[in-house]
Amino acid sequence: MEELSVERFILVVENNPAHVRLIQTVLSESAVPHRVMAIADGNEAMHFLQRQGIYENVDRPDLVLLDLNLPGKDGRDVLAEMKTDVHLRRIPVVVLTSSTREEDVVTSYTLQGNCYVIKSHEIESLIQVVKRIEEFWLGIVTLPSE
Repeated sequence: MEELSVERFILVVENNPAHVRLIQTVLSESAVPHRVMAIADGNEAMHFLQRQGIYENVDRPDLVLLDLNLPGKDGRDVLAEMKTDVHLRRIPVVVLTSSTREEDVVTSYTLQGNCYVIKSHEIESLIQVVKRIEEFWLGIVTLPSE
């Protein structure tokens, strides 16, 4: 189990404001100290992750929740860039998307996504999914330090 005193930083790359609010609300109930940053665009997410421009001094996240269907650079491209970048590839990426396409599942794992989770259209089911992601990635898994 992860020590409760270790603050974790979660980057949510999601362009649906309702999903972002729900994820932030569920994570706010976590016993593990954490910060959540949400970015709605794939290009902006890569600027953040690569510490470019206004993001020059930001911390790198401990975990990324990544939607595939984003404006700008889509999630597949974000995942591909992350996993080929020596500074980013160690960051676990949970693909959290509404796509049920087998091609997206295969592509995400081929690009070294750590898991593929399909978002439910039902709010209560989505809440349970986010709670399970939080329990596993912030409670059970030992994440690397930067």
